[in-house]
Amino acid sequence: MPESEDRPGGQSEVPQRGPARDARTGGAAAANRINQQTKWVDLQVKQAIERGEFDDLPGAGKPITGLGTQHDADWWLKQLVEREHITVLPLSVQLRKEDAELDDQLDRLASEDEVRRTVEEFNARVIAARYRLPEGPPLITMPRDLEESLTAWRVRREERRRHQDQMRRRLAEEDRPRRRDRWFRRR
Repeated sequence: MPESEDRPGGQSEVPQRGPARDARTGGAAAANRINQQTKWVDLQVKQAIERGEFDDLPGAGKPITGLGTQHDADWWLKQLVEREHITVLPLSVQLRKEDAELDDQLDRLASEDEVRRTVEEFNARVIAARYRLPEGPPLITMPRDLEESLTAWRVRREERRRHQDQMRRRLAEEDRPRRRDRWFRRR
């Protein structure tokens, strides 16, 4: 189009002189860097496609979930909670759940000091929850008696040891070759 002709919008075309300039700063160097960076990124993507790095991605051939719905600012947080199976419970419910699982947790501990420390930490969380403003269901979980918890842990530990000893004896008896009685053999 010649320079004298007008464009459809009523603007005449003005030829650019010199290197391209960045619209924000007016600097030619910044515009050149941005242009080179986009070329470099495009080249990297093209090479990755040629190497096949995008071929077997999870979700390939499946529709993108949530596409076309309203924008949610916390979409990443919701996906994290779903992917990692994170549950956020009110403190009273969380303490009830911990109380129900505490004996199993104590049984996995090896020493009495660890059991004592775990029960004391649990009791501290229960007492601290009692002094907070209630959120969610009421807190009905009571602190555990430390000595009763230790006694119950010792009893369960002894039962486990006895059971393990019995299992070892059974396995040892099964592994031992059986002796045949001599009166059964004929010569």
